[in-house]
Amino acid sequence: MKVSNNINKNLTLVIMAAGMGSRYGGLKQLDVVGPNGETIIDYSVFDAIKSGFTKIVFIIRKDFKDQFKEKIINKYNNKIKTELVYQDLDDLPGSYKAPSDREKPWGTGQAINAARTRINEPFVVINGDDFYGLESFQVIADYYLNGGLGYAMSAFQLDKTLSDFGAVSRGICEVNQNMLSTVIETHDIKKIENDISSDRDISLNGNELVSMNMWGFTPSLFSHLNDMFINFLKLEGQSLKSEFLIPTVVNHLIQSQKEQVAVLSTKAKWFGVTYKEDKPSVMAAINFLINLGQYPKKLF
Repeated sequence: MKVSNNINKNLTLVIMAAGMGSRYGGLKQLDVVGPNGETIIDYSVFDAIKSGFTKIVFIIRKDFKDQFKEKIINKYNNKIKTELVYQDLDDLPGSYKAPSDREKPWGTGQAINAARTRINEPFVVINGDDFYGLESFQVIADYYLNGGLGYAMSAFQLDKTLSDFGAVSRGICEVNQNMLSTVIETHDIKKIENDISSDRDISLNGNELVSMNMWGFTPSLFSHLNDMFINFLKLEGQSLKSEFLIPTVVNHLIQSQKEQVAVLSTKAKWFGVTYKEDKPSVMAAINFLINLGQYPKKLF
């Protein structure tokens, strides 16, 4: 699917790269997976440029700003406009303050909200450590660049998103006539012989559609995030590990009929490096795509 070159619209890609990588054991956003030093983020930016995105906003931790600029952002000079924003533990609405012994920021909802002063156009949000594939970028870019006004998501099949090396979290979706009915963040999903288990009392067969945090939004999201973050902090602000998660936000907006979310069909293959042991298979998959001619050996 190609995006028309005659449409003069702005579309921003927001890349969430502030995670600490506790399960992975390091800053996996900077880890090399391509033959010429490419990171997964590099492949996302390459696909975004090819699909018609006009700006990239990176959400990172401020303490690795210099390292991120050197290893990531400097590659894109003269390729696409870039901006940095920081997810800060203390970036809270009103007079709220983080508990003194809390260490981690407040999750993906807070991460996206950190970009609220930088975005005035439709935008797509992704994780910095997930490889989504060109088609998923093209499908969601086409939706907005051809006049889509609401929210959207690219959905992936559950059994194509699991790790062989440990449990993962996924937003499990229900879809009705190509619109999202519910999305519930589900944790501890893992393969056990021929079954798939999770922390919820539900039956999973692997064919379920899941959110991999590839969301399309309009700037109206930021007003919703502010209101819901305040409510979240009232209820869970004193917990040291509570997280304000974007699937929960989206689900609330759907159930309260404040927003609708179009589910966009894609056959793109997802790869991820949740654990260090995932890296060799991701590198092999990328090399396979390079050999097919889908990517050049050197991206930038």
